[in-house]
Amino acid sequence: MNLIKSTSTFSLFVLLSRILGYLRDFFIAIYLGSGPLADAFFVAFRIPNTFRRLFSEGTFNAAFVPSYSSELLKGKRNANSFANSIFNLLLLGLFFTILLIEIFMPTFVKIIAPGFSNDVDKLKTAIELTRITFPFLFFVSLASFFSAILNSHNKFATAAAAPIILNILLIICLLFAESLDDNLVYYLSYTITIAGALQFIFLLIFVKKYFIIKINFNLQLNQKVKFFFSKLLPSIFSSGVTQINILVGTIIASFQASAVSYLYYADRIYQINLAIAGIAIGTVILPNLSRHIKSHNSLKTIELQNKALELSLFLSLPASFALMIGSEQITSALFGYGSFDKLSVENSAKALFYFSLGLPAFSLIKIFSTFLFARNDTKTPFMYSLLAVILNLIISVTFFSKIGFIIIPIATTISSWFNGIILLIFVINKNYFKFSSNFIKQITKIFLSNIIAIIVFYILINSLGIFLEYTNQFKLIFIIFIVFITFGSYIGISIIIKAFKISDINLKY
Repeated sequence: MNLIKSTSTFSLFVLLSRILGYLRDFFIAIYLGSGPLADAFFVAFRIPNTFRRLFSEGTFNAAFVPSYSSELLKGKRNANSFANSIFNLLLLGLFFTILLIEIFMPTFVKIIAPGFSNDVDKLKTAIELTRITFPFLFFVSLASFFSAILNSHNKFATAAAAPIILNILLIICLLFAESLDDNLVYYLSYTITIAGALQFIFLLIFVKKYFIIKINFNLQLNQKVKFFFSKLLPSIFSSGVTQINILVGTIIASFQASAVSYLYYADRIYQINLAIAGIAIGTVILPNLSRHIKSHNSLKTIELQNKALELSLFLSLPASFALMIGSEQITSALFGYGSFDKLSVENSAKALFYFSLGLPAFSLIKIFSTFLFARNDTKTPFMYSLLAVILNLIISVTFFSKIGFIIIPIATTISSWFNGIILLIFVINKNYFKFSSNFIKQITKIFLSNIIAIIVFYILINSLGIFLEYTNQFKLIFIIFIVFITFGSYIGISIIIKAFKISDINLKY
């Protein structure tokens, strides 16, 4: 496997999906802004989407790929039999879970957004919308199962492209927003579920080459299947700790008007980089890292782990610095139109600033967790993630009444750095990871490239400040120009000082 090429392919489709996701949220910001309807819709969208992220963004892979790869070594028949056992159990489990939650949706929404209980209309709308969107979870979770099979065969592009369907359909729906008025949120909710079904069909077409579905509800829980499910729940919690922290934040933020919306828009901006710097790299390295560990190839294991960590920092650090410096200008340029007023921009930008401080940590959690997942250890990341979520909850609840919603991104960042650091200490102490001889040298070069690029970014942001004001309708063009110049400078400087080597593109890991 070529790490950079595979990551680039995966990242290209993820980036395309995120760009379309931005266009989707751009129109939502214009037509919904950050009012009560927006809050209700974002809760309805957040719940299934959080579960989608928990399943699809490397989490299901973490439990499935090592076990499935082991079965592949024994032959295609063994692998298909194992996969079918998992598929049938998922099919039944998801069906009854969704049916149960649909029946008790009012109670479920009150748990997820307890602050809505004070606003009867908002609560009623959130319950109705969540009932419509929740079946999305059924389809997208099974689609994630297909993605894991494709990733096990080093086929990353198709799985990464599937979420594009959701964003395209939502954008089409939003084009009719003016004629739909307040009914827009209902049409968007139906579109979400339809998109989930289409993602399932799309991936089913491609996975047929590697996996043949055999529906059989005469389920037999053999040791392999039990072992898989014993890993799955811890991996969902540990690999999805960032999403769980955000969900916890949404629950707490529901007590403050418009806070759910502010956090949603900030989350959408930094998630673009996280998808590439953490999720993409973790997903791409897992199959080969599992094989190297099983074959006791310590040289390749260390080499791949170091390159993954280096690449993650190379991608996350510049985004983190840029979002800190230009949080308000970036938020305004991306969403500051129509119903999304200046106050909404300022509050979302504050949340984005504190989220951006934790961006490298969010990525590192994905990378270090993958080092353990490849060794079939999902319990250790689970325990550390549980500690991080408890820390996040304590900080958020303690200070929310004093400083409001802004404590949520602060708490998320603190708990994420805590999680990332203790994971690093663990993998080093267990001899699962050690820094290569030139790692410090490479990281120093990456930091130097970042310093120079961020100086360029800072100068451009200040020089073109008049064009980035909230009232300027063309501010998006200028922020894109600034980002491209800064990114070009970063890559150019990195190549010159060899923080990034073009020769690495052809290296096999």
